[in-house]
Amino acid sequence: MARKTTLSVDAIELPALDGEMLTSHQNVAAAVLASHSDERDLVNQLLGQAQMAESFSKFSLTVSTSKLAYVKESKLYRALAGKKSADGQPFSGTWDEFCSLLGRSRQQVDEDIANLRTLGEEALESMSRMGIGYREMRQYRRLPEDAQAALIEVAKTGDKDAFVDLAEEIIAKHTKEKAELAQRLDEVNADYDAQGEVMAKKTKELDSTKQELEKHRKRIHAATPDEVIKELRTEVVALQFEVEAKILGELREGFSKIAEHSAAHGQDHRGYLADLLKQLETTLGTVRSEFHLPESQASAPVWLNTAEA
Repeated sequence: MARKTTLSVDAIELPALDGEMLTSHQNVAAAVLASHSDERDLVNQLLGQAQMAESFSKFSLTVSTSKLAYVKESKLYRALAGKKSADGQPFSGTWDEFCSLLGRSRQQVDEDIANLRTLGEEALESMSRMGIGYREMRQYRRLPEDAQAALIEVAKTGDKDAFVDLAEEIIAKHTKEKAELAQRLDEVNADYDAQGEVMAKKTKELDSTKQELEKHRKRIHAATPDEVIKELRTEVVALQFEVEAKILGELREGFSKIAEHSAAHGQDHRGYLADLLKQLETTLGTVRSEFHLPESQASAPVWLNTAEA
């Protein structure tokens, strides 16, 4: 029977492998990686064990992955630097090279390590036996911690049906929540865009108003006293006309509706309406008093005078 050897790494005992299982390519790789240092010896033995397809498949997933994680974290793969491959190409001592010597991609090994760290040895081993693939495990790693914890506990029981049912339920719920969050985000962005448009419009209007005021200010500074007073009187007449139009239009219409309601229901609201008019008269009297204005003797509105027109 062939002689067997073992190697201990941080209390992890690496299973011994039969030399008869080495392929010619693996023998060449093992010879190339022969080292004079402890670190290189360690990497060589790890490679010799993990590189063999048959015995690699006999390792449990968590044991083999924990060994690879140790090599990566300890950067033992750097011991390959300076060695040459079977075709004479020198090694740089990178993690990618180490993974390629195992016949695996760096991405695949990193996925195994990430699964081990996230899911734990027991749950990962159980999921592996259930036939759970990389894509599903990648989904599980993206779930919230409480959902991961629930899946891990069910995975430890080894009940594949219960695990699959729970996984589908959690993923469906997580997908729905993500969709709702995305929708709310879209709504917030839409509101933000709408507010931006409103602000842009108001800013444009404000700039336009500022420009008009600046033009008006320049005209006032350059105008003669007669031209200034004429423009000011024109503005005041326009305001007076607007107020009068409100009174004779909207206010009068409101009074008419109240009068119709009074006639229809036998109620008298004339006192209420009189108080409203009294308030307007008081307001106008206050303005008259403030500017010491005499009673006007004009028989027609001032804005109908030829001079004002």
